[in-house]
Amino acid sequence: MSEATTTRRTTAEDVAREAGVSRATVSFVLNDTPGQTIPEGTRLRVRGAAERLGYRPNRAARALASGRSRIVLLVLPDWPIEYLLRDYLDEASLVLGRAGYALVPYTHQPGNQAPPLWETLSPDLVLGPIPFSPTDIAAMHASGVRKIYPDPGQGSLPDISLTISAGPNLQVDHLHTRGHRRLVYAAFTDPRTTGLATARHRAARTRAQALGLTPPDLATIDYRDDSVDHMVRRWHDTAITGVIAYNDEVAATVTGAAVRLGLRLPEDLAVVGHDDTPIATMFAPRLSTVRFDTSTLGQRFAEFALHLLDGRPLTADEPLPGPALVHRETS
Repeated sequence: MSEATTTRRTTAEDVAREAGVSRATVSFVLNDTPGQTIPEGTRLRVRGAAERLGYRPNRAARALASGRSRIVLLVLPDWPIEYLLRDYLDEASLVLGRAGYALVPYTHQPGNQAPPLWETLSPDLVLGPIPFSPTDIAAMHASGVRKIYPDPGQGSLPDISLTISAGPNLQVDHLHTRGHRRLVYAAFTDPRTTGLATARHRAARTRAQALGLTPPDLATIDYRDDSVDHMVRRWHDTAITGVIAYNDEVAATVTGAAVRLGLRLPEDLAVVGHDDTPIATMFAPRLSTVRFDTSTLGQRFAEFALHLLDGRPLTADEPLPGPALVHRETS
């Protein structure tokens, strides 16, 4: 019978003993404490000992001592994490990671009984795409969060109007240019996307009215049954020839129904998606859609967070990249 063994976490004391220096010297070297005149040979010896022993600093203790957790908490509405948002967050995480910060996306769902992450993580910065409620702001302050955006003290609100309207504007403009005059806006019956789908539909209606078109109705569809086939048939029978889709998955669902019904795309029905996800080119016929430069947008978000955290300069006089219409087979 083998003797049970236990694994002990390597401590700074172990590193100090291995390097032949004091515990304070280990702390100064590994924390890059400014104002310390430690010989380079000693620094190399300490880092080498830490690497050999597999030393990992106690992040909680370091945060307590420095008052910094190096965590950025992004509080999202209860949206599904779709391709466009994942790509955006991946790029932002890379930029923040290079600067020594961890980005933690978090959905703060109403009625959730678990403590909010700002209580357990003690983030250096909490951001959200929409203003926080007074209750949440009070809870963040009580948890020691010092930086919040939108700033509740200055009344500064992020302008997300372009993010909402730019894609629908391009979708409507493209269908109008291709000769379509009767349009419909299609979205899934997903309560998590209702708010954003409604806002995009409103933008599409406004654009259509500006072009002299009848404002498109909002049609909700369910990809899990054949109701979409009946809806697409009804659109065709009522001379609707253009579909503005909430995203590429909706566009693929509508396009699939049209193909099953024997309709020609884009002659009988033109469909334009949103986001330019991989399915847009995997699907047959390939989907026309709206593409966003998520890489640059994610980088800019990270730069803005670093500006709020450390006062780093923002990219001067460079407008955010706008979306582009990608014309493929469905239009």
